[in-house]
Amino acid sequence: MRFYYRRCRPIEPNEIQILSTYDHSKANFVSAIPRLGDGRIEVDLDSKVCRTVAKLIPFPHDEKQPPSVPDYIQPAICDVQLNIVIQVVGSRGDVQPFIALGNELQLHGHRVRLATHDVFESFVLESGLEFYAIGGDPTDLMAYMVKNPGLIPQMKSLRNGDIQRKRSMVAEMLRGCWNSCIGHDPVSKVPFVADAIIANPPSFAHIHCAQALSIPLHLMFTMPWSSTRAFPHPLANLKYSTTEPKIANYISYGVVEWLTWQGCLWLFLPLPSGLHPAPELDSFLRSGSSPVYIGFGSIVIEDAVGMTNIILQAVKSLRIRAIISRGWSNIGEVSSDDKIFYIGDCPHEWLFQHVAAVVHHGGAGTTACGLRFGRPTAIIPFFGDQLFWGNMVASCGLGPRPIPYRSLTSTKLAEAIHFCLQTEAKSAAQHVASRMGHENGVAAAVASFHRNLPVNDMRCHVFPSEPAVWQFKKSSKPRMRLSKLAAEVLVGHSRLHLGDLQTYYAQPIHIENRRWDPVTGTASSLIGTSTDILKATGDIFYRPYQELSRVPRSSSESDLNKSSAVQSRRINFIAEATSLPDSSAKPTSKLKATGAAMGGSAKSVGKVVGYGYKGMLVDMPLAVSEGLRAVPRLYGDEVKDHGKIQDWKSGATFAGKNFVHGMADGLSDIFTQPYKGAQEEGAKGVFKGIAKGTLGMTSKVSSAALGLVAYPAHGMMKSLYTATHSKRSKLIAQARIEEGKYLSEHSHKGLGKNRQTILRNFEAACRRTADSGSS
Repeated sequence: MRFYYRRCRPIEPNEIQILSTYDHSKANFVSAIPRLGDGRIEVDLDSKVCRTVAKLIPFPHDEKQPPSVPDYIQPAICDVQLNIVIQVVGSRGDVQPFIALGNELQLHGHRVRLATHDVFESFVLESGLEFYAIGGDPTDLMAYMVKNPGLIPQMKSLRNGDIQRKRSMVAEMLRGCWNSCIGHDPVSKVPFVADAIIANPPSFAHIHCAQALSIPLHLMFTMPWSSTRAFPHPLANLKYSTTEPKIANYISYGVVEWLTWQGCLWLFLPLPSGLHPAPELDSFLRSGSSPVYIGFGSIVIEDAVGMTNIILQAVKSLRIRAIISRGWSNIGEVSSDDKIFYIGDCPHEWLFQHVAAVVHHGGAGTTACGLRFGRPTAIIPFFGDQLFWGNMVASCGLGPRPIPYRSLTSTKLAEAIHFCLQTEAKSAAQHVASRMGHENGVAAAVASFHRNLPVNDMRCHVFPSEPAVWQFKKSSKPRMRLSKLAAEVLVGHSRLHLGDLQTYYAQPIHIENRRWDPVTGTASSLIGTSTDILKATGDIFYRPYQELSRVPRSSSESDLNKSSAVQSRRINFIAEATSLPDSSAKPTSKLKATGAAMGGSAKSVGKVVGYGYKGMLVDMPLAVSEGLRAVPRLYGDEVKDHGKIQDWKSGATFAGKNFVHGMADGLSDIFTQPYKGAQEEGAKGVFKGIAKGTLGMTSKVSSAALGLVAYPAHGMMKSLYTATHSKRSKLIAQARIEEGKYLSEHSHKGLGKNRQTILRNFEAACRRTADSGSS
């Protein structure tokens, strides 16, 4: 599997060329609706919107030659042993490379937990990793993606209730991902609190879990998720006429999403040892020429019978042998014969060594595995990045042009397979396999993870091989950092008390809603506030109905039974609509229900008032101020960073800095901008400078004045939120205390020696603090 992650070598344009399947003549706008129904986004770089966005994307104009030994394969030392949770949402092909990564991390002394769907429990546990179920059904997810490959679902899915079911599934996975960070091991009941998170982007909760725990987050994905000049974003259909191709490719990533990752490798599980095929499969492989593999893995195809007929007709027309994987769609007929053999689950790492070519959906893992063994590849893409990989394969001569599954016919499939069986395709595939054989993707991925960890900031001061999660409040600044084990040992030996400790934030994460200009900033804030008010207004009437609908309408036995049945259906409906935790709750009494109804209505009235005041006094002034502050970025100037707002104090500091710099820079722009323009473009630059100076003065001075109110108010809201949402912090602290106790109580190699080391280093640190204080 290929992983893309931070600070790795960019692919150079001369390494891979991509063939465009985009019809530039028919798209003249930026659309969020994929034109081909395959999940891609149509992006017109000649449009006004894209030209504006392009100005906000920093483009590296200086080409740098890659070093003789790329930095992404250099080893990185991490002597701190971490609890690492790997969160993965997707199919088996998405999970498998993270198992390889987890096994490699274990070799470095880390404790690794893989959190994914329940169906992969045995797959993960058999690899030697800890498993944590996050819920969700990957079969349903794949079926939904096949039916709705784009960003906007089809009406059929809306009518069938697919959206509500998907939302419920996502909510379940969000809870599961959070629990995987602090929950005990489901089997051994050993406590676990994550010190770092590795995740694929579709796991949704990763950034929020990392923010709550203030721990490092490392995103890895199986498709290009970084800005590069070599090819456009896999999910972007590009149209451009005036933009240079390299720049267009680079900008496409910023248009689809702001990205920060670079580079790529393949990651594979080790080849299975001692694996023997079923006797029937072994007999089939030995009884004739090498077959062609045809399968679509985890893709759930609506018309499995139709797909089966297409495959069989193509195979028969070519008079070849084939192995057909039934996959999650259960394609194929009842029984095999001497020409066609049907299989269920079989490791691709073994099977692809025994076939002549592979035909599949274009998943990154399956594509990588086929090319790893030098097998020509034909790709039938369904959605997402699959068309991208199909184009990559075709551009390198490893297979034919990809055939979108909706346009697949037996004739087209037969032509694609015929292409793969030619000598030229086989030679190209062998060449790529030879190049891939020189990569050690797993080791490189672990090195990247270690390189990007703030190891020195994570290290415990008295037990350096453990990550710090506490600070000793009575020590001098910078305060002494302590690990879970160190804190428990010190508390157990009466060197300190739990009250002396406070949470240490190894890598705080601040998520801000970035504003690009005052117009869109104000509009988005207004829409958000209006939405909150409308929802709360609806609850004024809906909450009473919700409570009263739980009360039986008749007290007679027969009427009660009838009412209970109706009520049960009503409650189930309400629970589905509002995500109630228990849709089978018992009916309440009329008096109690009436009180609850009145309370719910009153609470909703309070929310209406609260949202209104918050929007008018905090959100909208902040949006306008931030939008005004961002205006200089639109014409190429930098915007000063005044730090992060975390509480009322940092909010006031931010407001002060913004006022001073805004007033000073705004007033000076009237003179400096025309001068800069004259130096760069002469008389023409002077006029541009006057326009920039005027705009800069207006925006900066206005932001400075309005920010005196907006930023302190924003800081106070954050302080209030922190004060009223302390339950999460207490939950995290308790989980860390429990793990510390477990580590201290359960004997393991060197524990006694570790205790002495902790006590000795703590006393030495305290003496140094005392000496520095007396001097």
